[in-house]
Amino acid sequence: MRKQEYAGFWVLVAAFALDYVFIAAYLLLLVGLGWGANRLWPTLRKSLFASPLSGHIVSFVLVTLPVALYFALSEASAQQATWGKRKLGLQVIGPDGTRISLGRSLGRTALKFIPWELAHTLIWQVRFATPGEGVWISAGFVLVWVLVGANLVSLWWRSNHQTLYDWLAGTYVIRR
Repeated sequence: MRKQEYAGFWVLVAAFALDYVFIAAYLLLLVGLGWGANRLWPTLRKSLFASPLSGHIVSFVLVTLPVALYFALSEASAQQATWGKRKLGLQVIGPDGTRISLGRSLGRTALKFIPWELAHTLIWQVRFATPGEGVWISAGFVLVWVLVGANLVSLWWRSNHQTLYDWLAGTYVIRR
């Protein structure tokens, strides 16, 4: 691979902040739709979120999946970047310096979202937990922070600024 200028911590944070504008708008839309649906069909919320499993599935389909697809499809596209990354002149590339396949992008995104999804799973468990499950839920939250920390340490430690999920997926974020 030819010499690349790898994206560092602060530019990646800024790119995510720009992307989060779209994510926040989507979440606000969901809240509005949820409020409207709750007013029209008050029993719908209770049936969708009656158990940890059904609540988790609904939140995964409505929140995690669309956000993950935004990242995966954008980074596998011809632009090789989300809107935030494009605005800051960044691209996601594969080990040979070229555009990544949809499969690699989906894998990268899945690895990136493991802490997010684990945290969501644990949050659903908190609501329904029995007294003895608190230790496991706490251990799960510790694991979330260990994974987030490992990504941050990897980003700072590695000369090519790869996060742990980029390293596992064989991808790099570079300046165009």
